[in-house]
Amino acid sequence: MSKLMSVHHLALTVTDVDRSVPWYARVLELEEFTRREDPETGLRKVVLRSPSEGFAVVLVEHQDTERPRFDERRTGLDHVAFKVSSRSELAEWEARLSEYGVVYTPSKGSRTLEGSSVIVFRDPDGIQLEIWADPEV
Repeated sequence: MSKLMSVHHLALTVTDVDRSVPWYARVLELEEFTRREDPETGLRKVVLRSPSEGFAVVLVEHQDTERPRFDERRTGLDHVAFKVSSRSELAEWEARLSEYGVVYTPSKGSRTLEGSSVIVFRDPDGIQLEIWADPEV
């Protein structure tokens, strides 16, 4: 059996794609690749891609959504971590988040992997996102 190569995309349910797409494009520098809207079901999907890194984030809006704000303590998604190559890049992301007025926890050592550093913030629906740098060798 063949082995898994990588994660193709990550799909996140959001309350309003029209609000979330510009946020993800501006803050995370993702580009809209394609959009699908189904008038019968009300389902709306937007695929955003990283221009140079080959991964995608899909934002999905379901018509009949009456759900509480995101809470990583419930079963399902806990958070999403995006990797950068160094602590200096992590510092650049911290400046970017500050520039765009995104509330975040400043870079600090991760308790998950010794020597790693992480910035924690949330999207418009409260989904926890991270920018992560592995230990430098």
